[in-house]
Amino acid sequence: MTGLLVAGTSSDAGKSLVVTGVCRALRRRGVDVVPYKAQNMSNNSMVCRDGSEIGRAQYLQAQAAGVEPTSAMNPVLLKPGTDRRSFVVLRGQPAGVLEAGVYATGRRHLAEAAHAAYRELAATHEVVVCEGAGSPAEINLRAGDYVNMGLARAFDLPVVLVGDIDRGGVLASLFGTWALLDDADRRLLRGYVINKFRGDQSILDPGLLEITRRTGLANLGVLPWLPGVWLDGEDALEVGRWRHDRTPASDPAADRAALRVAVVRLPRISNATDVDALAHEPGVQVLVTQDPATCVAADLVVLPGSRATVDDLAWLRASGIAAVLARRADTGRPILGVCGGYQMLARTIDDEVESGHGTTEALGLLPVHVTFGADKVLGRPTGTWEGHEVTGYEIHHGACRVVGQADPFLDGCASGATWGTLWHGTLENDAFRRAWLTRVAAQAGSDWTPASGHPGHAGRREAMIELLADAVEEHLDLDTLLAWAGAATTTGGPA
Repeated sequence: MTGLLVAGTSSDAGKSLVVTGVCRALRRRGVDVVPYKAQNMSNNSMVCRDGSEIGRAQYLQAQAAGVEPTSAMNPVLLKPGTDRRSFVVLRGQPAGVLEAGVYATGRRHLAEAAHAAYRELAATHEVVVCEGAGSPAEINLRAGDYVNMGLARAFDLPVVLVGDIDRGGVLASLFGTWALLDDADRRLLRGYVINKFRGDQSILDPGLLEITRRTGLANLGVLPWLPGVWLDGEDALEVGRWRHDRTPASDPAADRAALRVAVVRLPRISNATDVDALAHEPGVQVLVTQDPATCVAADLVVLPGSRATVDDLAWLRASGIAAVLARRADTGRPILGVCGGYQMLARTIDDEVESGHGTTEALGLLPVHVTFGADKVLGRPTGTWEGHEVTGYEIHHGACRVVGQADPFLDGCASGATWGTLWHGTLENDAFRRAWLTRVAAQAGSDWTPASGHPGHAGRREAMIELLADAVEEHLDLDTLLAWAGAATTTGGPA
């Protein structure tokens, strides 16, 4: 049984990217490798072919490893619904809620399921590359931990720390993480990786030598800043990590040829990776925003998914964006609602499940009635739109019923320039996306047209995985990582 844990000095330090790159690099060497994350806290998820729901990052890592994604790769997924409550997805299926008060102590059954999943993967693959969560230095959570040092202790896994130098303080973060751990946990720390470095490495090297001298941790390499890499993330705080450049306003012709998209950053935004494909499209300027004026100026406003539909609907009204959407619908300016966003565009929402608010008046921009059911719908639907094949995935409790006259749109409907669908991921279908955006541009009065010869979204994602693997091969000591992983052995169950 072989394994390796990639931990981070903080959230979003680059753990997911490093695991993705390592998985592809090992696959290139002919290693039967598989990704794993014991517990993921994220509202960005994906549906596997078997109907199970896992974190979007682990789904992508499975692609990098060349294996079929399964629930064992992310056995516990926590989807925040409020600041004090998360919905639990256990082995890909709904499994109740977890309150903040019992987060540190009430997860024993989750730990047992997570460690059973690890053993399942380790028994059928050569190497399991594990991703930690947050930071192993969160000692306030150590007693109930099963995703960082608790996992490493349970299976005697060597641990590699990833630190993000771009955010500053990386040397202190590395040393502080090492210093805060007790001796038994510290024994498993083997080395560290610096992520997102820009500049002359000779200036950094003395600091790394000192970190190694003080801690005994091996310097496994320095990964450079990789522009244009914005692989599917799990952290809602990093929605729009692609930071798409806007066309300069000083060029009126170029501005008319652009399509300006405002994505509303809902407080409980979910599956925001839907908009990544829009940001990838040449000439499409995407801005994630909570500003009503930005929504007024945009050619297209996107209401993404939400993990708290009724609460986010109330926020839309309080923010002034709901009034902007009403004016856009009245004047025929495009709006797209996806899943929770589609539900907000409806006339009424009957919800005794997610929010418990009962019947709520929605925005009334589409002739739809929404009823929340106790059973979550998980699926990989397919369909067509104006002759274009469309695949997607669905994750929702709310069922939408059209109760008035509207045009069909995938599984949902459209009225004028207002569009709605429960399906996530449809914009990743290149031909559909470009055809639909052409329609939207015409409705908005934009001169935008699709660029010819541009690579598709799936091809771009695959190219980014390859770029990550190239960086891992060039800049990290992959032989040492593999040797450490091969030395790991099982020592027991949950710690």
